[in-house]
Amino acid sequence: MTVETPEDDDQLSLDLDLPARGIALVKMEGRVFLRIAGSVDHAGLHVPYALVPAQGVLAKPSKWRKLDAEARAALIRERSNERALRELHGAAAGFVRELAGECDEYGLAPMDFLHTLADLQTSEPATVVFDRIRQRLGHAVERQREERHAERTRQSINLAEYPASFEVARRLPRKFIALLGPTNSGKTHKAMEALAKAASGVYLAPLRLLALENYERLLEVTQHGKPLAVSLVTGEERRLAEGATHVASTVEMLDTRTPVDVAVIDEIQMLADRDRGAAWTAAVCGAPARTVYLVGAPEARRAVEALAERLECQLEVHVLKRKGPLAMEPGPVRKVKNLRPGDALIAFSRRDVLMWRDMVAEMGHSVATVYGNLSPEVRRAQAQRFRDGEADIVVGTDAIAMGLNMPIQRIVMTSTIKFNGYEEEEIPAALARQIAGRAGRYGIHEEGLVAGYDADSHEVMRSLLKEKPVPLNTTGFAVAPTLEHLHRIAAVTGETSLAKLLKRFIHNIDVPDGFFYPRITEDQMERATWLDTLPLSVADKFTLSLVPVSTKVVALQNAWEHWCVALSKQRTTRLQEGTSLYYMTLQEVEDTCRMYSAYAWLGYRLPDYFPDIELAQELSRRASERVDSMLQDQNTAARRRHRRR
Repeated sequence: MTVETPEDDDQLSLDLDLPARGIALVKMEGRVFLRIAGSVDHAGLHVPYALVPAQGVLAKPSKWRKLDAEARAALIRERSNERALRELHGAAAGFVRELAGECDEYGLAPMDFLHTLADLQTSEPATVVFDRIRQRLGHAVERQREERHAERTRQSINLAEYPASFEVARRLPRKFIALLGPTNSGKTHKAMEALAKAASGVYLAPLRLLALENYERLLEVTQHGKPLAVSLVTGEERRLAEGATHVASTVEMLDTRTPVDVAVIDEIQMLADRDRGAAWTAAVCGAPARTVYLVGAPEARRAVEALAERLECQLEVHVLKRKGPLAMEPGPVRKVKNLRPGDALIAFSRRDVLMWRDMVAEMGHSVATVYGNLSPEVRRAQAQRFRDGEADIVVGTDAIAMGLNMPIQRIVMTSTIKFNGYEEEEIPAALARQIAGRAGRYGIHEEGLVAGYDADSHEVMRSLLKEKPVPLNTTGFAVAPTLEHLHRIAAVTGETSLAKLLKRFIHNIDVPDGFFYPRITEDQMERATWLDTLPLSVADKFTLSLVPVSTKVVALQNAWEHWCVALSKQRTTRLQEGTSLYYMTLQEVEDTCRMYSAYAWLGYRLPDYFPDIELAQELSRRASERVDSMLQDQNTAARRRHRRR
């Protein structure tokens, strides 16, 4: 806000004829300065201005007050001479021409920006004012470009047309058969029987472990007196059989171009998964099979019905019941000594699993250990020990809830609180049911039992198992960006930043009715931002953003960054056999195993730069064997401590 000058300054202004020359003496913002008014006429524009010249600031108020009238007058004459006025007018005219030209280039109205030249209430010199207006114009141009690119992106990708992008599936007369039921209802067995009888087919698993188990299951099948020719295809492994008619695959590795008779999509309720749901959306829309079995929990029914209707596919729904009863124990277990053979003790972190494993082993029990950081091979070997009776009790995370068929009689929950990736929270009822459902393997135990280790976890489990399942949403099915999507956006916007392309996919593509909805993971966006600092193609950045390694493990993150930098320099990354596993901790060997698996994943996609796929798989196998051996040694050591007591 302008502060009026004292009466003596008003008189001084009149004496120096400042108002007649378009000059105002102003005290504001802790300064005394001159503001000069004028106007510029250019190409039909009349632009008035009131600006502070380069030397227009005279003094701070405290210093100004100390000057007598003669000194003030001399300073004003010096700073407001004709040369200063000509320079200011020339600068204003040049700026008006410059800005008008830029506005004309971008189709903007110059007076939307230039009108402020006469309205500014500031002591800043004209050059600063000009820069601010240039900045405003830059933002307007960027907004205009953003709106134009957003519109072009909307026109280039319409998610309502997503199912049509799967050409083979679209042309086939597909039928969906939903087999829905709780754990131990035989739904997967029924679907696999249909797959084994089909002339050709594919099994789509949520985990590499399940893909491997059902691959081996299919290998045991004979048709017309001959064993089935079966391939295994996961992100990190390929076992390709000549003339294969059947494939066991992880869901992300679905081949959408090769038609088959039967497809089995397991754990269909994963449609609702925050990070991986898009893979199930793609599988339902794109599985190129005449008959598609959708296998999973009953709460997926409405979602499956909505998808079938949208895809105009015939749907047959079968709701299966659990084959044996599941019951809560009367009370909690309370003490480790109350555990018994056939129990599965559930914790929700690797640290807690190993702690409970030691406590149980120190009571004299042999223990099998299962948690997510273990490779599929180790989890499988540990589960086999429990199946064979070599281990009395299994201690694991909720990793046992998906796959790993084990003869568990009783599930014992050490806790019902789990970290969800963002915060600690009570497990959802759906997960509680899935874990509990592992108890009471049909044909081995008459019933399955569930208990909490303490009173709190026992009552929470009792309550969760009584909860009515919440149906999956019937809209908003996740769709992840493909490289084709990103190339299409890049083509209409000229954008080469992976992070910006992903943001455009999330925010700008056309989502007419919200039935399909764009999703990416936070990890991918974080990686994309880092990858944009390297000289890589959009295709290579996209591939690298999807490498299955944990950014939370420093060693794995460092390995990933090393691979990215090497690729950006077009250097081949080779593996060495020299690393000894025998001086590593259990955690280090587990992470080493995961690193080799990630290298193999990259090798299948960029073989020229990551050629040692077979060596990576061999080193991963050795690391898995070492982990399994270390788990067994730790188990044995804990039991020895029990015997020495």
